[in-house]
Amino acid sequence: MRRENQSSVSEFLLLVLPIWPEPQSMFFALFLGMYLTLELGNLLIIMRLRLDPHFQTPMYFFLSHLALTDVSLSSITIPKMLMKMQTQQKSMSYAQCISQMSFFSLFICLDNFLLKVMAYDRYVTICQPLRYTTVMRQELCVSLGAGSCFSAVSPSWCKTPSVLTISSSTSSVTSLPF
Repeated sequence: MRRENQSSVSEFLLLVLPIWPEPQSMFFALFLGMYLTLELGNLLIIMRLRLDPHFQTPMYFFLSHLALTDVSLSSITIPKMLMKMQTQQKSMSYAQCISQMSFFSLFICLDNFLLKVMAYDRYVTICQPLRYTTVMRQELCVSLGAGSCFSAVSPSWCKTPSVLTISSSTSSVTSLPF
């Protein structure tokens, strides 16, 4: 009968930012400023594109969705990192890690699919300028946007098991390839 390791991982140790206590407040202020600038900039882009009738073309429709995805993507990791910096807590529970990885992966995939749809929009604009208004109708833009959302779910949930393999790792500190 073979004996195997029966232990399970309940939390992960975060080794990303080894910052000494002295400059910690400076880094916290720097990261908080960058995060707030990023959020405010993207929210202003969304608000400007939605309120101005001149920006009701497919390109700006996709750009506003890309800005919303960027707001969501940055809101997944940065607030958690800032909280960990302030509380000096260096661990994260297994469930938090899996959910953060899943949502991070989801929004990365959504970002990629939206960029592909925006590239298609530009392709139609450049290669078929006379047919642009008939090809890129409002219905097609909405279906391409919704298709991006649905298409992003499958690849993002397929990447999450790579994080699950960490729990069965033989070493206590594991380097991730991402």
